[in-house]
Amino acid sequence: MSTAYFGYDALLLSKMAKVIGKYEDAETYAHLHQSISSAFTKAFVDEETGIIHGDTQSVYIFALYFELLPEDLRVKAANNLRNAVERQNWHLTTGFYGNGLLNNVLSDYGMSDVAYQLILQETYPSWIYPILHNATTIWERWDGWTEDGGFQTPAMNSFNHYALGSVGHWMYEYVGGINVDMEMGGAGFRNIMIKPQLSESIGYASASYDSIQGLIESKWKSDGNKEFTLDVTIPVNTKAKVLLPNLDGTYSTHSIGSGIYNFKVQL
Repeated sequence: MSTAYFGYDALLLSKMAKVIGKYEDAETYAHLHQSISSAFTKAFVDEETGIIHGDTQSVYIFALYFELLPEDLRVKAANNLRNAVERQNWHLTTGFYGNGLLNNVLSDYGMSDVAYQLILQETYPSWIYPILHNATTIWERWDGWTEDGGFQTPAMNSFNHYALGSVGHWMYEYVGGINVDMEMGGAGFRNIMIKPQLSESIGYASASYDSIQGLIESKWKSDGNKEFTLDVTIPVNTKAKVLLPNLDGTYSTHSIGSGIYNFKVQL
């Protein structure tokens, strides 16, 4: 974890420096990130199989989200992550650190079906398990209370402790589809991207974000006849790319300015 987060720090600093025009610093930290990534791969990764030491869900999450692997190992590692979820009968085993990145990584590597399966999982451990047992806030531990074991130790068992709820990031960015368009210099939501990732598990979703530029809204619905509709609100003085799903699973891109829009697609 120390090596992984050291690499992530360098990656973030490189991106920050580039945004504010500190190009020499950006190059310096990008080089540092590459050096740490090489050391991480050499120390912890089987370069034939992409299996990472520990073979847990979180080790694959860190390696992929923090961009610590060479291109030829990333798909292998993503498949290993899927296998790690499947071994748990489609349950998560992440804690505070990996939890908020798990579904993001799955969606980034074309496995939103697994991400949706996790978010809708009802049995322990899952997000819905506490809800089905009358929870109204996020617990500190997956096993804060279980049918088999009752309450965990009172020394560390808060029932209002949001860390495990950080999957909300994925819900806004991937289910609602609200994101910045980094290719166009998206810092501060001056350039917006709307790209909801659909699932047959749910028929509609609605998300809004009160950005520094103004309110961004995304509402979509997909009915049984495979018609997809998307309502979008884009604030003034911004631009947006709206990516609509096609029949073959790809996306078509539509560039728009500020305003309120309705899109309709036959899937």
